[in-house]
Parts: sequence; C-alpha cells; structure tokens
Amino acid sequence: MKKLLTIAAAGATLAIAMPAEQVQAQQTESRLFEITRNGVLRVCQYPLYYSISFRNPATGEIEGIDADLAQELANELGAELEIVESSFGTFIADLQSDKCEIGMFGIGATLARAQAVEFSQPYLITSIYAVTREGGEITTWSDIDQPGHRVAVSLGSYIEPFMADYLQEAELVVIAPPATREAELVANRVDVIMTDFPTAVKVTDEFDWAMTIEPDEPLRMTPYSYVVPQGDQIWLNYVNLFIDTIKLDGRLQYFAEKNSLGPIVAP
Repeated sequence: MKKLLTIAAAGATLAIAMPAEQVQAQQTESRLFEITRNGVLRVCQYPLYYSISFRNPATGEIEGIDADLAQELANELGAELEIVESSFGTFIADLQSDKCEIGMFGIGATLARAQAVEFSQPYLITSIYAVTREGGEITTWSDIDQPGHRVAVSLGSYIEPFMADYLQEAELVVIAPPATREAELVANRVDVIMTDFPTAVKVTDEFDWAMTIEPDEPLRMTPYSYVVPQGDQIWLNYVNLFIDTIKLDGRLQYFAEKNSLGPIVAP
C-alpha cells in the first residue's frame, strides 16, 4: 500500500509539474520576441477609415492617428513598419491566420469580438453620430428612423448590429469594401450614414454639403483599442505599456489633436 501511495504521489507531482513547465514555455514565446528578432512589425489597417487610417489618393500614403501611432510603435520596437490591408469584416481572421501581429485602426472593443481576440486598454472612446446632406429630409436625430429612409453602416463594424436592432422603420444598408458609406452618401444612394466621431469630423470637414447630427444623448459609447491574437500575454502587456507611455508623454494627445480627435482621447 505504501508503495502504491508513493507511486500515486509521484504521478500527482508530475501532473502538477508538467502544466507549470508548459506555462513557462508559453511565457518565453511571444510575437514580441519575433518582431524584435525579425525587425518587422506587421500592422493590420483598414485604409478607408477617415482620420484613423485613410490612404491618401494623392500620395498613396496611409494617414490618420493610427498611421502615426503604428509608426511610433514600430520605432519603439526598432522594427520596420509593414502595413497589411484589412477591414472590420476580416481583421479577426487576419490576426488568427498570422497575417499581422496587431490591428491598429480604431477597432471598437466589444464583448462579442473579445471571444476571438484580445483587446488592449482603450486609447479613444466615441459615441455614434449621423452624417447626412444639408438641405435633405433628415435634419434631426428623430428624422433618421422614418419609413423610406436608407441608413448606411459599414459591414463588420460594431455599429452594424447595434443599428440593426435600433432601427424600426428605416431601411438598414450594409456597405462592404471596397465601397464606402461616404461614397454611397455622395452618390445619393443612401440618406444618412451612421458613423463615429473620427469619420463625422473628417466628412464634414471635407464636404461643404455634409452635416453631422449628434444623438439626443450619447449612443452606444464604445472604447477603441488595439487588438492582438489570443494567448500572447507578453505581447499584450507590451502593447498596453505602449499606450500607457504615449498617454503619459503626450504623444497620444499630440497625434489625436493633429487628426482632429482630441475630444475623444481615453483618460
């Protein structure tokens, strides 16, 4: 009996030790080390996102707060920045298939998305806004959800499922890349687009005919975060420290103001 107990105890000790060794192995393997070893940071970005990561048709360069901050992150890592084009409908698959190490393009942190990816702490926080044409039928928030009105949202955005539940009378129009809500509004194929603060600011700045409508009270307040694959706590810790650092040294506020996003910087 004593021999059996000794064997059982040894087996239990081994069972306890093995998971600990596996945990230790996981802690010493990270995308952070791959990036610094290879000297390349692959960042997924949606190149049609005004003020966040928008490809300037004149220069071909991606501009916006996350274009700037992606370069800052690459500089901190001593790595070359490589942009991988993505979208709200594909970024989870792109991360899971190792097309990039991080998504940086104003991604709303939601509980549904958190089942598949890891979110950093927030760096921006925004409500939902509407953008429409001046002189049209829609002039107030209450005008939006009316019969005959076509309301555009981007495929895969956190705004899409929210508006699907929110609208009772108006028609929801889901826009998939390469088409954009803004182009549909310009072409008069939709009456209003539902968007966030960055896009609302940019569209109304660029087009004389565009008008932003705020909801009667903040609607679906959403934190914007960076997103990384699940299971890499070392990499996530580094990204969170990067956000803490740029908040403290003023870089986040500087690049937010540069891109007209100062009012929505996360505390």
